[in-house]
Amino acid sequence: MPEVEVNVGGRPFRVACQDGEEHFLRAASAMLNTEAEALQTQLGRLPETRMLLMAGLMLADRTAAVEDELRSLKARMGDADAKPGPSVEVPVVPQGMAEAMAELATRAEAIAAQVEQRLSA
Repeated sequence: MPEVEVNVGGRPFRVACQDGEEHFLRAASAMLNTEAEALQTQLGRLPETRMLLMAGLMLADRTAAVEDELRSLKARMGDADAKPGPSVEVPVVPQGMAEAMAELATRAEAIAAQVEQRLSA
């Protein structure tokens, strides 16, 4: 089980994690460190346990806000999914229509050819 050294609030901590989880641990500790540094800027140096508790609570508050927004977005998506979408009508060409259209085109071409012959004569 690997151990990773992380810094939170300017203090080093050695933390064990599962193989392959090191990058998640570093990312999580970076988030915790950001909150801890903000606390230290506002309140000055705090005891380790208080700093970690308050930084964790700040992250939990952010997480709760994101979860609320996610629930709201899922509800809106559910409402949108429940509404019927625009209907699309696909015309069905009656059987034999293609042959009839081809025959009309042939007749029209024949008439056009006759007109051209008369005009050129």
